[in-house]
Amino acid sequence: MKKLGNEDGIALVTALMFTLICLGIVAGLMQMLLLETKVSATQKNYRNSIEAAYGGTELITREFIPKLFNNYSSAINPLKLAYGSGGMGDIGLVTNDASLKTKLSTSTSDWGTLSKTIDAKDTPDLTFLLRGVSSAGNFKVYAKIVDTVQGNSDTTGVDFLDSGVGVAGTGSGISPKHNPALYTFEVRGEKASNPKEKALLSVLYAF
Repeated sequence: MKKLGNEDGIALVTALMFTLICLGIVAGLMQMLLLETKVSATQKNYRNSIEAAYGGTELITREFIPKLFNNYSSAINPLKLAYGSGGMGDIGLVTNDASLKTKLSTSTSDWGTLSKTIDAKDTPDLTFLLRGVSSAGNFKVYAKIVDTVQGNSDTTGVDFLDSGVGVAGTGSGISPKHNPALYTFEVRGEKASNPKEKALLSVLYAF
């Protein structure tokens, strides 16, 4: 019997095996890099959308709703004129007048058939546009009141002071305990050119 000891080509096979292993490692690293890039882009898009939702919430709670409390009927048209297309604010403000008035002035149980779903884009009470540097950076904001608990806040805007309170420290009458009105509303900020880039907020607002 003759022992076979031919090892010709073993170096080539070994080199090919190492090459295959290296290619697998490089492919894995590339896949991880692409995944990290996608995650980073997604997080950036979400941050932009959530900032738009926060900005919309600030505008609603500090500018829109306080003006409507005093006298809704006399304030709603000037508000839309100021913040509608071409107005001072020029953000294309659109309001669901009848729904918004009812939700601001009555408890949830008295709303009748008005929408109470938590999707702000489903029959929104307020809709407006937050403009970016270019049209590609514009964000649409939708807001809807979904629950109202009436309180005893003074919505007239007139500050009545009891005489002598500043000197004597006591009022001439009995002041009731203040129970603020509570409004729960949903806010949705989404990119105008791509609604898939969105962020949702649930806000509890006391007045």
